[in-house]
Amino acid sequence: MTDKINWIFKNLHPLISISIVLPTGIIYGSPSILPEQSDIQVSTIDLTNILKANMCLYTWISAIYILGIWKTEYWKRATELNILFMLTLATGRALSIIMDGLPTGGYIFGIIAEFALGIYSIYQLKKYNIKWIERQQLTLYKKHRAFVLIPAFCVYL
Repeated sequence: MTDKINWIFKNLHPLISISIVLPTGIIYGSPSILPEQSDIQVSTIDLTNILKANMCLYTWISAIYILGIWKTEYWKRATELNILFMLTLATGRALSIIMDGLPTGGYIFGIIAEFALGIYSIYQLKKYNIKWIERQQLTLYKKHRAFVLIPAFCVYL
């Protein structure tokens, strides 16, 4: 039971991110749904093209999150992508708020959620990356029956 709980806690940030990013991508790529969900009117083919490109970007980022959950060797890269993606979105929204003013409530929630998920993902990366390095040290120790020391600064690389 504790393995399942540990699995859930380790994968909490990509699970939450998938539940937000995938539906958002689908909404962005559906010009008929988008006006119902936000104050955006899709009136040109160029805007439709941009939104469909964003839909594909969000969908494939979600696929990387799923891969990181499914295959543990991709977890670190999926987490790094989550940090980059969420904090970049939050930074862009913050810049827009400063330059353009306050958006609708959904986008205000977006900046808060993106910033929180980005910071939480950094925490998760540090927490589980340290455990991974400790497991590697133990494996090397058992394999070679010698003490293997990985300098502490490697934990933060």
